[in-house]
Amino acid sequence: MKPMPLIAVADVQASARFYSNLLGAVTGHGGDEYEQLLVEGQLVLQLHDTRPDASHGPLRDQAVQPGNGVILWFETGDFQAQLHRLRVLGATPEREPARNPYSGALEVWLRDPDGYQVVIAEQTRKDKQVLQHPAFIDQQP
Repeated sequence: MKPMPLIAVADVQASARFYSNLLGAVTGHGGDEYEQLLVEGQLVLQLHDTRPDASHGPLRDQAVQPGNGVILWFETGDFQAQLHRLRVLGATPEREPARNPYSGALEVWLRDPDGYQVVIAEQTRKDKQVLQHPAFIDQQP
């Protein structure tokens, strides 16, 4: 099983530019209605416009704040590079970079153009150990 998060956004191309610049992602699909964002060849986020189409109804209630109860959490091996991207993008953090007392990871919290909560967290030593565990490695494509 592999997560493939999809969020409904007002402007797919604007959101794709935001996440591409923030995460160093590249587009995997392209378009005004739908986009896939990839980092190092791995899908990290899908974007879809909010309008209904032939395969589904509306993807978001326009009366509700986008992302209510959802946090888009991205982990990086190079936290300083991500902070640089954030500054170049001109995004304003809601929470300045700080160390999470529970995980020990540095984190920065911000909002995307639609108001979704986004967290960029550094990969900790413990996270790296988990990634090297045989059970995890065997799950990789």
